[in-house]
Amino acid sequence: MQTSSPKRIASFSVDHDKIGVGIYLSRVDGDINTYDLRTRIPNSGDYLDDVTMHSVEHMMATYLRNSDVSDKVIYFGPMGCRTGFYLLTRGLEHQTVLKEVKIALQKTIDHKGEIFGGTKKECGNYLCLDLQSAKDECKRYLDALNQKENITFEY
Repeated sequence: MQTSSPKRIASFSVDHDKIGVGIYLSRVDGDINTYDLRTRIPNSGDYLDDVTMHSVEHMMATYLRNSDVSDKVIYFGPMGCRTGFYLLTRGLEHQTVLKEVKIALQKTIDHKGEIFGGTKKECGNYLCLDLQSAKDECKRYLDALNQKENITFEY
């Protein structure tokens, strides 16, 4: 029988009142870096809807896993709080991650055709996808990143 409380995880130790839209290094586990791609301000009442979050995941995961650093991309997926995404990479410099994220965002904005993995055979919730929602969210986030002069990757 466990009598002590579980260890507090690092993401709950970050002061969410101070997090803005941006890209942050969330944690380091050996040669794997977890990046917090924060597209919305936490606790502001402005959250990603399910369709947008799911659609961005399909597009960005596909573009990142087909990028020049595809063999270094471990995972891309949404945060449960619906304020952004996590990107896990292996052995990449921060500036390389930023560059590849911006490229994938732009490719999503420019994408022509169907959403990746958007059929019933390919996706467990294929009706919850909309390419225009992904494009709009990626444009919003890319514009925010491009407005920042010096990204430090620190909260």
